[in-house]
Amino acid sequence: MVRLVNCVGMVRPASLEETRIEDLEAVLSLTLRCALQCTQALVPVMKAHGGGRIVNISSRSANGKHLRTAYSAAKAGLHGMTRTWALELAPFGVTVNAVAPGPIGTELYQRANPDDSPLTQATVATIPMKRIGRPEDVAQAVAFFLDDRSGYVTGQVLFVCGGLSVGQVPV
Repeated sequence: MVRLVNCVGMVRPASLEETRIEDLEAVLSLTLRCALQCTQALVPVMKAHGGGRIVNISSRSANGKHLRTAYSAAKAGLHGMTRTWALELAPFGVTVNAVAPGPIGTELYQRANPDDSPLTQATVATIPMKRIGRPEDVAQAVAFFLDDRSGYVTGQVLFVCGGLSVGQVPV
């Protein structure tokens, strides 16, 4: 079975007032255009093989995040594309889902957010599971959607965020 994971994005942090049109266009283009082009390239092959799996890597930021106007918009757009493609491709046995990670302890994240940083500690305090996610947490979610046995799951967005997208933990 043919499988595709669309995993691309960039962050250009800025407040609403400081978000430049050029940054918005760059972030939207990279995130949405690349997913569209890669998917368009493989869908004919998936249809010819009688099915396939597509997983779009989104972000919990699609629900909104401080200083992330362009990034949030791009990832929210990916949610819309995921659901639309799921409807269009379901009759061909192709599933389309998205994984939306929250804070994940990648090398890049760890460099920008050291464990002993007050901001990192404050972030962990807001996560119901009280830890930063691991790359394996995201990989497991992606593997579920790519599995042959997940053929009846389509159009879904799975937040891998330790419960952060559910709401704030009472203090």
